[in-house]
Amino acid sequence: MIANYGFNATLTAKPHMGDRLVDLLLTGLHEGSPGASEHCVVYLVSRSASDPDVVHVTEGWTSEKDHHRIFAGEAAQTIVARIDELLAKEPEYTDYVPVRGKADF
Repeated sequence: MIANYGFNATLTAKPHMGDRLVDLLLTGLHEGSPGASEHCVVYLVSRSASDPDVVHVTEGWTSEKDHHRIFAGEAAQTIVARIDELLAKEPEYTDYVPVRGKADF
């Protein structure tokens, strides 16, 4: 499948909560979670090299419609609510239309 919609999110955790935020975001890859959906073709969690409480998430989806549908579900909303408890400020989002690239882990 090809990503036709995506975004980057920058999340700033409360002081010393970066590890918990990363662990929680990675649960998004578990069976039944948003990142495990066949419509999510990229789900990458990264840390800032200079601030361990700043976490970046890159997602690529088959379509914006698929993303919104999956994130309206109970599994995604549960993760989002738990993420909000760890944040020091509102996340910053940049949406985009993927052109081409590679991810090989």
